[in-house]
Amino acid sequence: MTKLFLFDIEGTTTDIHFVHKVLFPYSEKRMRDFILLHKDDPKISEAIKNVQDTVFEEEQKKLTLDEIIDKLIAWIHSDRKHSALKEIQGHIWDLGYSKNDFKGHVYEDVHPFFRSILNSGKKIAIYSSGSVHAQKLIFGYSEAGDLTPLISYYFDTKIGGKRESTSYSNIAHAVKLSPSEIHFFSDIPEELSAAKSAGLKVTQVLRPGTKSSLFPSIESFEELYP
Repeated sequence: MTKLFLFDIEGTTTDIHFVHKVLFPYSEKRMRDFILLHKDDPKISEAIKNVQDTVFEEEQKKLTLDEIIDKLIAWIHSDRKHSALKEIQGHIWDLGYSKNDFKGHVYEDVHPFFRSILNSGKKIAIYSSGSVHAQKLIFGYSEAGDLTPLISYYFDTKIGGKRESTSYSNIAHAVKLSPSEIHFFSDIPEELSAAKSAGLKVTQVLRPGTKSSLFPSIESFEELYP
């Protein structure tokens, strides 16, 4: 029996265009000023060092601060799922949400489905390549209001890559459930394949533009309302 519903964000609960056409450009435009202003903050300085270490490992090159900023912007363009970029973007978006520059997009069927899950005594978790901080912002400042009280767990790539089966085993261990008691929803077949390999139940969410696969699928969470 399913005890936990696990959701991807981008392309599943949230329109991919919101991420790529609102959040990414916002962080790119403010990246340089933000880094220069906050470079001595512990979390930001740790992220900066993480970028420097990654580039040295990959390119055998030690970057200046200006070059680190350029690298972060290049990673935004290439949509690299690097933990340092996601950490910094989360803090930039925090400022944007707090100033009401935008609200977090969630599809209209998400909030009612979340409510129905809780009403049935089950729990909700989020697993996204965006940092946990960024995840909480999307749901905390969502167009449907603050949805964070409905969500029990958040996971990002610190638990592992989303296309690696061990990541889903790690999540099951973290929430103290058998993998078979977790139902994962995503638009990405490779993620669904990894989750299924770990023993999770899986469903592909076919939002507009999503290509179908061999996995069980729905076009809206409304199909699963009680």
